[in-house]
Amino acid sequence: MTTEFDLGALLAERGAERYELHSKHLNHQLPRMLHTIGFDKVYERAEGAHFWDADGNDYLDMLAGFGVMGLGRHHPVVRRALHDVLDAQLADLTRFDCQPLPGLLAERLLTHSPHLDRVFFGNSGTEAVETALKFARRATGKPRVLHCEHAFHGLTTGSLSVNGEEGFRDGFAPLLPDTAVPLGDLDALARELKKGDVAALIVEPIQGKGVHETPPGYLRAAQELLHKHKALLIADEVQTGLGRTGDFYAYQHEDGVEPDLVCVAKALSGGYVPVSATLGKDWIFKKVYSSIDRVLVHSASFGSNAQAMAAGLAVLSVMENEQIVANARATGDLLRSRLAALTDKYELLADVRGRGLMIGIEFGRPKSLKLRGRWTMLQAARKGLFAQMVVVPLLQRHRILTQVSGDHLEVIKLIPPLIIGEQDVDRFVDAFTAVMDDAHGGGLMWDFGKTLVKQAVANR
Repeated sequence: MTTEFDLGALLAERGAERYELHSKHLNHQLPRMLHTIGFDKVYERAEGAHFWDADGNDYLDMLAGFGVMGLGRHHPVVRRALHDVLDAQLADLTRFDCQPLPGLLAERLLTHSPHLDRVFFGNSGTEAVETALKFARRATGKPRVLHCEHAFHGLTTGSLSVNGEEGFRDGFAPLLPDTAVPLGDLDALARELKKGDVAALIVEPIQGKGVHETPPGYLRAAQELLHKHKALLIADEVQTGLGRTGDFYAYQHEDGVEPDLVCVAKALSGGYVPVSATLGKDWIFKKVYSSIDRVLVHSASFGSNAQAMAAGLAVLSVMENEQIVANARATGDLLRSRLAALTDKYELLADVRGRGLMIGIEFGRPKSLKLRGRWTMLQAARKGLFAQMVVVPLLQRHRILTQVSGDHLEVIKLIPPLIIGEQDVDRFVDAFTAVMDDAHGGGLMWDFGKTLVKQAVANR
């Protein structure tokens, strides 16, 4: 008997119920939040750095699915690879053989970090971090992992233990033994290492929350301190890796930095199949998998599946053949420089920072009395409301999707697909300028701000 299933018919019949279904069966706060800020759009299709609603309006994506869509949506090379691997009908996930695709992807990935030797494939960024934490503790025989204040490394229990945001940790204790140190503070790092129980420091070369880069020389000096105390350096490149910052990995901006473990995910998927990779040195892997008896001491049921491996291989091929990293560097420099030039024009615009196509736009207290009063009103209700006031008109008026860079932050983070070009830069800068003109002129933005204030007070 042949089972018939028509996905197109199902979507045509039930697709309009998307928000109701989510409210009833999934995280009920998500549709509530989207309705509140006017983000409850209905997108029909997507391609590259754009998507379209049912009326044919196009939207510019400056969020890339939190960095997953590094090559944009539905890149033809990745799509072709997935069709090919499905059509091949491989004997996948037998668990007791060695398929070629995982070895080929590991080999290709390791060419971009030649000081590393082996790869473990999982399914998500948080799983890559979990793997690195386990491997570091096993390899060193020490229990404690250091992380930086305001870091974000994931939300499963192990990665949550090295999450620098208390809002995410609240209510989920007890976690693994951990200690937060200020980003860039070598003295604080040295003090913790002297206690003798530190397995590793995990660090984002550029923190996603607030877009804060490690100070020049910090990673190399931290690496030397760690190795002196027989501890490891873990680079979390889940968001910054695969070209995002204008080099293949963000740690490569600093000479002499060779992390012991590197976590990769997001863009490696091509936007299709969840996949992550934890890259490490040979001796670390051999400590973990120390005997035949320990061959499955760390594994993942869907790790190394053929579809994920094919997607990863296609992504790396596109990145190399289409000069994706170079485009991220050039386009990012152009976008950042044009936005930075606006800081003298707009007193609410405090800073523009970042590398490549990972850019933070920070807002700050204005000097003029009228604007300062409005700013103070928002800050008294909840820090971060002004940034939200900018994000909303960018979408509603200019059809550009962005995000606030973290709770209680007056920072917008731009992490668009790495394929955007000068035309997209023009579109964003023109829209951002219009929103800033409105904010400084006392336009409709401030009416929306009053609404946000009322909601913030009501939610206390």
